Amino acid sequence: MMKRLPFLRRLRSLPQAREALALVEFALSLPLALLLILTGLEMTNYVIVRMRVSQIALYVADNMARIGEGSVLSAKQISESDINDVLTGAGMQAGSLDLYKNGRIIISDLEPVTSPNLLKKYVIKWQRCRGDMTTHKSSYGNVGDINSGMGPAGRQVIAMDNNATMFVEVYYKYQPLIKTSLSPTQDMVEIASMAVRDNRDLTQIYNTSGATVSSC
Repeated sequence: MMKRLPFLRRLRSLPQAREALALVEFALSLPLALLLILTGLEMTNYVIVRMRVSQIALYVADNMARIGEGSVLSAKQISESDINDVLTGAGMQAGSLDLYKNGRIIISDLEPVTSPNLLKKYVIKWQRCRGDMTTHKSSYGNVGDINSGMGPAGRQVIAMDNNATMFVEVYYKYQPLIKTSLSPTQDMVEIASMAVRDNRDLTQIYNTSGATVSSC
């Protein structure tokens, strides 16, 4: 046994032996390194997608607060075509996300119950939706619901007297690059709201005859 030790020491010192040892170490560490790389790629993609979904929610809320036709001296009227144009634009902005196949947009019109609104109560006067994920419903109310505002607790938005607030929810089912289990979660929900910019006719949505209504 003692005679074999010098031979083993010489064997360990050979370049081929060192290369073989490095190869074994690499093979053992490869799965862990690959897992870390793939997780990093998936997490980066997840963050980018979530940011894009958030930007879409803001885009829709901002445009919904601006739409309408009318002169400076009269209240602007909004139509189903206006709403559909905003929703179509959101789908185009989403691009490769394929938003309406993998998600859903819910637009809510929040208005004061009375004016002046002494009780600080608000009603969801109408909603419009688009997207194949019809099982996803609004987390903050449906048409006719009366509440103290819309949004998460502590972050609720309201509407000023004789005005409306556009509240938008964008739901998206995350489509992984590699595997869903490498991302934090598969369901994304981003919200945004904007007060209507101009004097708007709040009595109804106009030009509904023959128009496609994106009902919820």
